[in-house]
Order: sequence, then structure tokens, then C-alpha cells
Amino acid sequence: MKNIKEVASIPENRKEKVLQFGEGNFIRAFVDWMIDAANKQGIYDGSVVVCQPIPQGLADVINEQNGAYTVVIRDMEEGRMKEEVIVNTCISRCINPYTDYDKLLEVAVSPDLEVIISNTTEKGIEYRSEDRLEDKPQVSFPGKLTALLYRRFMAGRKGLLIVPLELINDNGSLLKTIILKYAEQWELGEGFIEWFVRENHIVSTLVDRIVTGYPKDEAEEFEKRLNYQDKLIDTCEKYNLLAIEGRKELAEILPIHKTGANVIWADDITGYRERKLYILNGAHNAIGLAGFYSGHKYVIDLMRDDAFRAFTEKVVFEEIVSNFKDRQQAEGFAKDVLSRFSNPFIKHNLMQIAIHGCSKFMLRCLPSIRLFYERTGRIPTLLSFSFAAFILFYKGEFADGIYWGTKEDGSRYEIKDSDEVIRFFARVWENNDISEAVHKVLANTEFWNGKDLTEMDGMEELVVKNVQSIMEIGTANTMKRLME
Repeated sequence: MKNIKEVASIPENRKEKVLQFGEGNFIRAFVDWMIDAANKQGIYDGSVVVCQPIPQGLADVINEQNGAYTVVIRDMEEGRMKEEVIVNTCISRCINPYTDYDKLLEVAVSPDLEVIISNTTEKGIEYRSEDRLEDKPQVSFPGKLTALLYRRFMAGRKGLLIVPLELINDNGSLLKTIILKYAEQWELGEGFIEWFVRENHIVSTLVDRIVTGYPKDEAEEFEKRLNYQDKLIDTCEKYNLLAIEGRKELAEILPIHKTGANVIWADDITGYRERKLYILNGAHNAIGLAGFYSGHKYVIDLMRDDAFRAFTEKVVFEEIVSNFKDRQQAEGFAKDVLSRFSNPFIKHNLMQIAIHGCSKFMLRCLPSIRLFYERTGRIPTLLSFSFAAFILFYKGEFADGIYWGTKEDGSRYEIKDSDEVIRFFARVWENNDISEAVHKVLANTEFWNGKDLTEMDGMEELVVKNVQSIMEIGTANTMKRLME
């Protein structure tokens, strides 16, 4: 069977106008899908150079396929499956800066470069004091970006449009702040700082599309049907939203808004961000860890489970949507979200939701807990259960250097988070004392934006009670009891 590069119509001599940090499933089925559409529709004429952001990644596979890969969009329309298969050819190559840093520097000073895009997970936009200008490369994404921008400044090149796609509030503002902090730490000079502020445009964004990535269980079937091999098949839903907070004239630099993709430029994207983060992502984390712990694998499995579906509907409408000032708009979005969760072709892995679950819970669920508490004076019953399931998910022990958790059925799973988070949970659970573990987690201000959650009246007691209940009667029975 042929490789996709042998059947794809890969354009030659297209200028490399975009440098992209991140090569994961989401960004390839999201903004790369938009850029590919713009190229094919004659709206744009540029290719994407991808930078692998960490030492382990997909650079070799991407280059083996000459950047080509398949995007499969599947949805239900009027009770029938609708599938669209696209061969994406917007990526020219992928650079591994840990083995070939000089190639990354060449891209940084290229006169063709106009845009930098990133999707390096919610932990990606962080300041790391150990990073140095002379590192090849720096560990953090903002460190890498600062070094590249400095080289570009020294080469006398024009500034860039910088579009971070990480799911963080005001991601553009945060990235700009960290770059300026590195500029000061590394003593890059006032000239660089003035050039950076004046000529570079960093926007804040909100992204929304459920991307389920490589269809491992269906890969062989896909390859037979497509008649070529592709190690990078990327599956996703039809729905998409890219909301960008910035000057609308900047849109012409990367005119993906003209393709039919749902790209919105606005002066303020707060409403889009809060609806997506608290309702869609919040619902994922409110049910995901509990669902995985109880033995389910995908979000669609939870929607087919009567107890989990009822719980999801109740927590979304009564404890999340109820906090929004514009209830009607939030309810409409929530109904669409539940419909998207029920798409039978979107196998969104619960373990994927659980990775780096600590920072995700803080960003996605904690705001709804606090808003509900401030509005009603009560701890939200169902979200406190989600908090308990989150804490119990992180109950584990080390074996062969891996931190293992144990599901209700006794099977083990690897808990994936930062070393700091994993070491913390290993310590708080070492005595198997539920009350002690819950207290230490709630009181860890480093997790919760400087807040001690034990100060919320009734929070600690309710979470302890829910952890005990899950361990004694199981996840499903605990949910049913809470909804009675």
C-alpha cells in the first residue's frame, strides 16, 4: 500500500509564512485545517513550518509523510452520518529543535515569515527562570519564542502576528508579559523591547473543536478505504470556533476567516471564552475523571450511561449555566454541547481529558464552584462530587518509576501530570487518610490561584463525604444518591 505522500498533491515552492509550535492532534485538525482550506480556495498561499515543542514528538513521522495527513470530519445530520475526508498539505516540514536548532533559527530570520501560532497545552505558556538565551533550545515555549524574536530583531526583520491557541485566559497578554520578563532577565536591550512592542502583534484567542485524533481502533479500516497509509489520520467533529481578540485589520495577514471556518475577530472575547471554558471544558472535567475511574473509556460512553447522562445534564444546567448573566445564550450553548458529546463518531478519550487534570480542574471547574458559592452561599452538590472524584483519581503509588492509580474494578492506570503535582498527591495519600488528603489538596494555594479552598464554608466536609461514598458504594451509586 502506498504512503500518503505518494498520493497527495503536495505543492512546491510555497513560501513558509507560518511557524507553528506544536504538532499535536488538536492544532492539526483545527488551525492547520483552516490554513489548508485557505490555500485550496485561493485565499492564501503559504505553508506551515512546525516546531516540535518537547524532545518527544511527531517530527520524524510528519517529515516521512512530507507533511501530508488526513483530516476526517464526522457528524450526524438529520439522523445520518456525514463524513468529510481531507488530505491536508499545508505543512512543509517539522523541525526538532533538540536535534537541529539551527534550522529553527533560519526560519526565525526568514523574510517570508509572517505568523507564529502555538498550541503547547495549558502548561505551555509558563515562565521558567532557568532558561537562558544561549540555550539550544530553551525548555519553555515563551523562552524559545523570545530567543527567536531576538534573532529576528538582530537580523533587521519585520515583526510578526503571534497567535497562541493554548486554552488559558488572556493567553496573548500572558505570553507578552513573559516575553518581556525574559527580555529583561536576558538584558536584550531597550531597542529589542521597543521593536517587540511596536512591530509585533500578540492576540488572545479562544478555540473550540472536539478533536479525537488518530483513530487507533479504526486505522486499518480507514487505510483500506482510503487506499494509502497514514500514521497521522486526525478525526474531529464538524463544529469549530476560533475567537480572536485583536484589531480586525490583522486578520488579513492570515485570512482564514474567509474560508467558511468559524473565525471571529472581536474587541472582547470574554463571553465566548467563559461559555466554552466553563460549560464545555468544565463539563468534560466534571464527569471525565469520575467516568474513567468507574470504568468508562470515552465521553460518548458516559452519554449512553443513564446515570452519567442525567448527572451531566444536571451539573451543566443547575450548577454551571445558572451562574451566567446571559442565561438564554448560555443555555443554548449548553444544549449544543450535550449534542456534541453525543456524537457517536467522536470518541473523546477520558484519559486524554485526565492528563494534567489538576491545572484543568482549576481553570475549568473551580470558577463555577466559586461563582455558585458566591451567588447562593452554598457549595454546589454535584461539582463537589466532581472535586472528590478528581482527588480520588490522583490516589496512587509509585512502581517502576510510574505513578499508578487504581480504578473501581482494580485495574491500574498511569497518572500523567507534572512531577510537582504527582509528588504532591503521592505525599497526601501515603497514609490513606481521606480527611487528611482532602484537607491538604483544598489548602494547597499553589493549585487554586492563591486561594485556600478550606475557607469555603462546608467545602471540605462535603468533598470528604463524597470521597468516602465513592470508595464505599461506587461512583454510579454516589451520583444517583446525590441526584435524588
